[in-house]
Amino acid sequence: MTKQIALFLKSTALMLVCIMLSCNNNESTIIQKKVEKDNYNANQSHPKLILTAQGVKDIRAQLGNIPIFDKTLQLVKEEVDAEIALGIDTPIPVDYSGGYTHVKHKSNMIIMQKAGVLYQILDDQKYAKYVKDMLMQYEALYKTLPLHPKTRSYARGKLFWQCLNDSNWLVYVSQAYDCIYNYLTKEERDTLESNLFKPFADHISVDSPQFYQRVHNHSTWGNAAVGMIGLVMDDQELIDRALYGIKDLKLDSNKKDDDGGFLNKDGKAGFLANIEEPFSPDGYYNEGPYYQRYAMYPFLIFAEGLHNVKPELKIFEYKNGVLLKSINALLNLSDADGDFFPLNDGQKGMSYYTSALVTAVDISYHFGTQDTGLLSIAKAQDRVLLDDSGLAVALGIKNNKATPFSKKSINLSDGPEGTQGGVAVLRNETIELVFKYAAQGSSHGHYDKLSYSLYENGEEVIQDYGLARYVNIEQKGGGNYLKENKTWAKQTIAHNTITQNETSHFDAKYEVGSQYHSVLNYFSSDNTNVQVASAKDSNAYPNTELLRTMAVIKDEDFEKPYVLDIMKVTSNKPNKYDFPYYFLGQLIQTNFDYKTPNALNPLGSKNGYQHLFVEATAKATNDNSQLSWLNKGKFYTLTTLTDANDDLLFTRIGANDPEFNLRREAAFMVRRKNAKNTIFVSTIEAHGSYSPVTESAINSNSNIKQLNVVLNSEAYTAIQITNVKGVTKLFITANTNALVDAKHKVTINDKDYEWSGSYYFK
Repeated sequence: MTKQIALFLKSTALMLVCIMLSCNNNESTIIQKKVEKDNYNANQSHPKLILTAQGVKDIRAQLGNIPIFDKTLQLVKEEVDAEIALGIDTPIPVDYSGGYTHVKHKSNMIIMQKAGVLYQILDDQKYAKYVKDMLMQYEALYKTLPLHPKTRSYARGKLFWQCLNDSNWLVYVSQAYDCIYNYLTKEERDTLESNLFKPFADHISVDSPQFYQRVHNHSTWGNAAVGMIGLVMDDQELIDRALYGIKDLKLDSNKKDDDGGFLNKDGKAGFLANIEEPFSPDGYYNEGPYYQRYAMYPFLIFAEGLHNVKPELKIFEYKNGVLLKSINALLNLSDADGDFFPLNDGQKGMSYYTSALVTAVDISYHFGTQDTGLLSIAKAQDRVLLDDSGLAVALGIKNNKATPFSKKSINLSDGPEGTQGGVAVLRNETIELVFKYAAQGSSHGHYDKLSYSLYENGEEVIQDYGLARYVNIEQKGGGNYLKENKTWAKQTIAHNTITQNETSHFDAKYEVGSQYHSVLNYFSSDNTNVQVASAKDSNAYPNTELLRTMAVIKDEDFEKPYVLDIMKVTSNKPNKYDFPYYFLGQLIQTNFDYKTPNALNPLGSKNGYQHLFVEATAKATNDNSQLSWLNKGKFYTLTTLTDANDDLLFTRIGANDPEFNLRREAAFMVRRKNAKNTIFVSTIEAHGSYSPVTESAINSNSNIKQLNVVLNSEAYTAIQITNVKGVTKLFITANTNALVDAKHKVTINDKDYEWSGSYYFK
């Protein structure tokens, strides 16, 4: 018995030893496999496009310690989880912008991109499965799709009514595919690439060359879409097609798109050409800030992908680093509230709080000079990208590196070489003046040479109308441009500049306007009290030269800085000139009597005039005509030089607009008839305030008593400004030799004035 017990104990001990050894071996195997998996994940080729494998490791290591990143991650997770709970819907496309199927496919592309990122950061396979399942539905759908049933576009898509939106989809979905690449089997990847991604890329490029093979924000999206999916798939042919355009393809150089712009006038195409041509060396984008904002996402997101996958291209150094420069230019083309100035086709209210500018700010900071001013904008945006660049910004904010982003007066050249005019922004305290003397601006340009708009602390004082479109509101023309964009918004009379003989600049012909640009006379911002921009245009009207000089002047005798505007017109024959001021607010007072008609009638029949009702008329009885208005609790006064032959008109937008597509806004207009050479001079003052709570008005009257032209020659124009106290100031601008080191001497009323530089003010 004892022997049996001993044998049992011995065998039990042996079994225990074996079990222990087995467990140790299993544990070692598990540990080894985990090490191998970690090593594999660290060295895997995906994700590599935007979110990188190293970035994933860095992000995971910081989770819980980076407030703005953690907050963004939580919000994205809640959004994606809610979509997953609703299930997947990939409807057959039938709508224009704003319709259900359009909105759903747009939502799907964004959610897929976000879900892919969540899979990588949280290592939760439900997000990868969701993306896979949706992609497989799109694979099954896409191979059945004809061209989109809506036929308005010059380049129809399949998922959307235009290739532009199809390209949007692929830019986002390529990122999602990259994030779940290793989750998919090789068979699944082959299926998606053969039946969805490659045909998709081909449709928006070789099947739609009129869309793809050009320099335009449309083709930028197309180039980025083809290139990004090419990077994920490691398809060099697609990458080259993205960078350089479709090989050996020539298009009819005279063909135009839906907006009247040339498809491929000069034969240039591809992503690199789209960097070279639209951007000036200063980073100004020729279509204006609204479309720059839209194009910056594909520009920067594809550039980041190229940087990560093809670093040898040094894409962020291309054209002297203009992509990153352009972010600073774009941010400076926004008002005090961050809203972009509506130059050319621009929707008001678009701001740097849009997701595209979150991308721009984060990428610019990470791949640029780590400008700490960008961090303050990122803080205001209150979210970051869930990738490597977003992590860098989040860490910068966490480490209290943010400094204010300083907006100062700036002059941004236009054109690939910076020789095609430009845009000047004059800033003085709370006053911002935007002076446009740029080139046409491609098909989104307006016929508005030497126009301007004026802001106080982010609020419009003298407005630019912007575009005539209700973006993504299906009920208004399918969310697309309305006919009034051509009949009104693009026309010269819709802007704060000179219209001659009721015709628009260049007769509103794009093929003519695209050949010309205005020319800078001078820009001066060194004196903090006097900011000046001056430019000429000799092509808007035949045999007519326009020279406009605009100054924002801070004067101790005035409550706030005021604007001095000098428009000098020289022509070879007498003309009729209309000079409007599109003010916002309630008329308070005039120093002239006006008559109101019994019925409202249009001011004209074409060129935008058909959209203006005449609400009141007057004859100028004084050499200075003055009106004041109230807007959002602030008073403003316009004082303008007039003579007895001038007609004064109060107009309102909205005539011949049966569908109420236009905003009903007012203008004051000076009409000068039978004038050969003439000059328009005016000031605009911001002053005082009104409180509806206390019902009190403070400083509601103008401080300007008189404007006088005391010299107007080919070389110089001098304006005398007299305030209500009788104090006079003299502003002299050089019309010709305006170099910063030029020396000047003029005699006015037997008194000599000498100075160096472009202007004199004292």
